[in-house]
Amino acid sequence: MWNYQGYQNGPYNLYCYYVGYNPPTSVNPYPRFPSIDRSAFLSPFTFVVGDVTIQNNTYVGPFVSIRADEGTPFFIGSNSNLQDGVILHGLKNKYFEKNSRKYSIYIGDRVSCAHGALVHGPCRVDDDVFIGFKAIVYNAIIGAGSFISSGAVVTNGVEIAPNSFVPPGANIDTQEKANNLATVPNTEEEFAKAVQQVNQEFPAAYSLYFGKTKCSCGLAC
Repeated sequence: MWNYQGYQNGPYNLYCYYVGYNPPTSVNPYPRFPSIDRSAFLSPFTFVVGDVTIQNNTYVGPFVSIRADEGTPFFIGSNSNLQDGVILHGLKNKYFEKNSRKYSIYIGDRVSCAHGALVHGPCRVDDDVFIGFKAIVYNAIIGAGSFISSGAVVTNGVEIAPNSFVPPGANIDTQEKANNLATVPNTEEEFAKAVQQVNQEFPAAYSLYFGKTKCSCGLAC
């Protein structure tokens, strides 16, 4: 592969991301540093600040913004993926509970947030959920195994039952609409599983690609 200077020595690697404390403000006066599992992967140009927990083997794509500088804390579970351009932010003092703890944003295990999705707290996304391209989830609870299609909006304090299907472009802003949703079709369920399978390989693969995973001899492995 040729880099920008024409040398055949692999990709030109400007590997950079920002991980840091939230700036103290009247809204959020206590600086907190993110807690990120070593097996998670942050892509170049990722931005993560504040009280954010990212658990094992989670993939965070390029240009993802995870900003716990107002609403806080955020939790992102194991084997999840936040794809290119995903935004996470929260409102001050607005929470949903999970396991008797309050979160501005809670994202469970094996959740896929596709390219350009916006997840804005207060928000709870349970395990095995798929959030589609440019979808918006804000002030909502998404039950396990649900599928939020591309361009859909789920908001206004609604609770989506497990295994619910939100159609493309739908606006689910009342509990009545949420209660009338169909279950996830087999085609979308299989698609979500395929996305999960691919993205669960990315943390280890990209760590090797960027030379982050090394053995005792100092070489990438």
